[in-house]
Amino acid sequence: METNLTINGTQQHLNLDPRTTLLDALRHHLGLTGSKKGCDHGQCGACTVMVNGRRINACLTLACMHDGDEVTTIEGLGQPGNLSPLQEAFVSEDGFQCGYCTPGQICSATAMLEEISNGWPSHVTDDLDGKAKLTAEEISERMSGNLCRCSAYPNIVEAIRKAAGENA
Repeated sequence: METNLTINGTQQHLNLDPRTTLLDALRHHLGLTGSKKGCDHGQCGACTVMVNGRRINACLTLACMHDGDEVTTIEGLGQPGNLSPLQEAFVSEDGFQCGYCTPGQICSATAMLEEISNGWPSHVTDDLDGKAKLTAEEISERMSGNLCRCSAYPNIVEAIRKAAGENA
């Protein structure tokens, strides 16, 4: 099945089996291996990418379902020597240990900060009319779909707060 995607700003024309997940298309057909296959059931978030600015689990969606969509992976957020503010914060705050979940964490956090900027409340947001405060509870709720088996959560929270310009 012919599928046309814009991946990290570049048009990609793929001829894929219609059962190919977006994750497998990225990793095996385009060589973008930053997004990881953790559980392959949408439970760990290692495969998180952004489609049209919204975060999704790439293992749970078929590539053909996103024909014409814009996909951003970790490779599209920054490169060595030109890291995004969130990537820089993950490095400076040691927001990773083994690093396996880090691409999904960073993609999810990037979209999460945009959600907050757009005024989207979460289940734990106190003030539904104002901007959510980046408390540990707020970040934990919003990032609950991304697991870190090394338990670097406190550092991930601090990296997100730092990238957003928040103080501890």
